[in-house]
Amino acid sequence: MVVGESGELPLPWIEPVLRQALAAQRGHALLLHAAPGAGALQLASTLAQGWLCEAPPEAAGAPARRPCGRCPACRLVQASTHPDLMLLVPEEVALAHGLPLDLDEKRKPSRQIRIQDVRRALDWIVTTSGRGRAKVLVVHPATALNAVSASALLKTLEEPPAGVRIILTASDPARLLPTLLSRCQRLRLPSPAPSQALAWLQAQGINDPALLLAGAGGLPLEAKRLHEAGIGARQWAELPQAVQRGEATFFEGWGVPAVVDALHKLCHDAMVTRAGGVPRYFPASTVPPGGTSAALAAWQGRLQALAAHAEHPWSEPLLVEALVLQGQLALSAKPVFATLTA
Repeated sequence: MVVGESGELPLPWIEPVLRQALAAQRGHALLLHAAPGAGALQLASTLAQGWLCEAPPEAAGAPARRPCGRCPACRLVQASTHPDLMLLVPEEVALAHGLPLDLDEKRKPSRQIRIQDVRRALDWIVTTSGRGRAKVLVVHPATALNAVSASALLKTLEEPPAGVRIILTASDPARLLPTLLSRCQRLRLPSPAPSQALAWLQAQGINDPALLLAGAGGLPLEAKRLHEAGIGARQWAELPQAVQRGEATFFEGWGVPAVVDALHKLCHDAMVTRAGGVPRYFPASTVPPGGTSAALAAWQGRLQALAAHAEHPWSEPLLVEALVLQGQLALSAKPVFATLTA
């Protein structure tokens, strides 16, 4: 997730934005705007590593360099033990990225950044720097802050201690408090070009990555997540027909959030296909041509309503079976006039 001993960046497409941030960032607070799965956390962590890197500076006037990956500070960052770097992330994100976490096994990992974690970070910020260069707090994603947590962070954003830098990430900055936004310099991380994303996915050992990249909406980290979840390119291509046949067992082991996301994408492509457009997430030849606009819109509405509660402790097999049945009916629905004349 950061620059290793080889000096390679964790993601090749973050280099232009990283160089820009290292050269031009002068304020104490930076907001990184990137789509989910584009690499915001990797960029934020690497930028923090660059600010903390202890390698000798380059000659005056030389372009800002990225972290060396070999100095004592870089090694501490790599080991997640640098005393002057804190990642403030939801427990769910920490688990997904293998970050140090003290989790109570009696409850599910939180999807929000809890107020007690923000208070712990604020207490850490006012302590003396351990290695004397800077202190960096990374908040990812800042949209995981609830109103109380965001308000607690606001005063530090307004008047941070000397030497403190704060990086916030967000896929949708409009969801943040305007008072937070007004105190941050903004920097956007574009999604990589398809050719660059495909080359990176192939280097990760993913065969036929084009289908998964399409299924992930062009976001390579999301495509990699699908692969790691056991969802291969062939399985993704077979999904529309499985739903049309009502095969709920196709989704065994996926988990409700992943099923809802996949069905939402299928519903989108079915609506686009019906309107004469080109599907985005699935090969055009696999998207069922049936379904009325009204039936597909109703299915979309049900999926949207459920997406907000996908982490609820549902009876997973029954819910997935119901979702697939709804999809089968929506994809096979016929216009009323056709039913009357049949």
